[in-house]
Amino acid sequence: MAKISDQDPQAPRWRLPKQARSRERFDRILDAAAALFAEVGYNAVTADDIAARADTSVGGLYRFFPDKLAVFHALADRYFNQLQELFTALHTEETVHLTLENYINSMIDAFDRFVAVNPSYRAVFAQSRLISTEILSMDTAFNQAIVKQLADFFAIRNPLLEADQRNLIAIVSVEVGSVLEILSLTRDLSFRQQVLVETKKLLIAYLNQYFPD
Repeated sequence: MAKISDQDPQAPRWRLPKQARSRERFDRILDAAAALFAEVGYNAVTADDIAARADTSVGGLYRFFPDKLAVFHALADRYFNQLQELFTALHTEETVHLTLENYINSMIDAFDRFVAVNPSYRAVFAQSRLISTEILSMDTAFNQAIVKQLADFFAIRNPLLEADQRNLIAIVSVEVGSVLEILSLTRDLSFRQQVLVETKKLLIAYLNQYFPD
């Protein structure tokens, strides 16, 4: 599976190491940045702060990243790829046989758990639109990849649908889910849970037209 960053010819701005030891340091830097961005926000963090938290030198950080923004981009890229892998893992032969309600609930609940165990995810994407337009391109590439996978899944669930119609349904579903996911991250946990409940209702009602149980 291609990484999201591989789909953008202008990315990545970071250097992904090949050796295991260097990759461990690379990942440690991203982990440190994730924690700091969540704790104090992107603007308050320096490259020195990230290096110190990662227990490496600033020179070690610059070996992989030209600046703090590149670290931010690499972190967003890692989240996009983890989410794409999660989406793929959730769409199995067994998933096809779930009721529509159980399918939607399982998908949204799985993504909610991902956010819960990755607290910096919220910090990164809540700040991303104010920091970098490049992440919007990464988000578009991610959504396009998910649309393709979802349209293929829809073809199995209802072979009678035409390809163009399956693709349109997938686009609408992904865009609605994406917009409401961003909305759910803008306030407290109670608001997030309410938005997710409404997202489930909306998608179930919409998709039931095409995939009745």
